[in-house]
Amino acid sequence: MSTKKPKTGAPKNFLVPVILLHLRDFNAYGYELMEKLTSFGIDSLDRGNFYRILRQLEKDELVTSEWNTDENGPAKRVYAITEEGQQYLDIWAGSFDEYQKLITNFFKLYNPFLFTPSILSRKEEETDSADDTKE
Repeated sequence: MSTKKPKTGAPKNFLVPVILLHLRDFNAYGYELMEKLTSFGIDSLDRGNFYRILRQLEKDELVTSEWNTDENGPAKRVYAITEEGQQYLDIWAGSFDEYQKLITNFFKLYNPFLFTPSILSRKEEETDSADDTKE
């Protein structure tokens, strides 16, 4: 029996709010977004699928793009979030808040030892004492 964990990528739909979240903070080229997603923790990203998602987001008017020809070299497409994209991101954030509560409840049931009050108190004390030693 193998002890290797199966490699599970982020669900396809999860890419949408993460892309919008990054575009909320800055306009970006596609490859910059891919780098941000990788540093976010999404490591199984298919390049072709990623650009199809960006094109669909543009069709859905959640993002816009323009060609940037100001720099040397070939023109590059710069993506930006729209007002509709920001509203869609807000909906996802609300959904994630609800999912987070469900996931917390799942893990409380799955491994109640991690969520007992005495364990939580000890973790808080360890954090407090570690902070005290840094000062």
